[in-house]
Amino acid sequence: MIKRLVFALCLTLVAGLYAAPGMAATAMTVLVTGANRGIGLEMARQLEARGMNVIGTARKPATATELNATGARVEQLDVTDAASIAALARRLEGVKIDMLVNNAGIAGHTASSFEETDFTQIGQTFAVNTLGPMRVTQALLPNLQAGRHKTVVQISSRMGSIERNSGGYYGYRASKAALNMMNSSLAMELGPKGFTCVVMHPGWVKTDMGGEGADITPEVSVKGLLDVLSGLSPDDNGKFYDYQGQEIPW
Repeated sequence: MIKRLVFALCLTLVAGLYAAPGMAATAMTVLVTGANRGIGLEMARQLEARGMNVIGTARKPATATELNATGARVEQLDVTDAASIAALARRLEGVKIDMLVNNAGIAGHTASSFEETDFTQIGQTFAVNTLGPMRVTQALLPNLQAGRHKTVVQISSRMGSIERNSGGYYGYRASKAALNMMNSSLAMELGPKGFTCVVMHPGWVKTDMGGEGADITPEVSVKGLLDVLSGLSPDDNGKFYDYQGQEIPW
């Protein structure tokens, strides 16, 4: 009798693992911030194609036509607005989130010389690129703790690498370096609780931010990112990778 019960349980688990993509019982739930354009929009599209349950955020959902067309659940979010973040957390109360992708970001202050540095602009860059992801992660911790995979992804940049710094772009570089450091501390704290927190460089991508002269398309970048993320294990907690799975020095 016991052997039959064990065998039945094994069959149930295997069926769950290999069920058709998109089935609610097995599909991961992934929340992507800044999903109304660029890398975030392409990520919503490819996640949906992979059978995931996608929650995409935008500051103005009503005008996020392409995001709405993906089939994702679209939620309003301004990562610099504490009230907006709190409202999102209330709307998502009880929703299990397996992976949070903190993608929302801006180029912000990109002056190449220190003499041109505008510290008000740098403050805004930090508010979006550094504090925004941490605020969202904090607000959605209960959702992530209830999820199966407990993965937090920070879309950063190799421009946040101190070792690979080539100068200039003070605000953007510093905001991403700070994000990387905060994720490192987050990984240390949450790792023992079953979390995997990683930093990802998407490449130089042809988006509104990256420009047409960039190296790769959003399609190539996102496919690479998702392939890397799909293979993460607890050993990757606190690491910094690019979209091809290569580790980047801090």
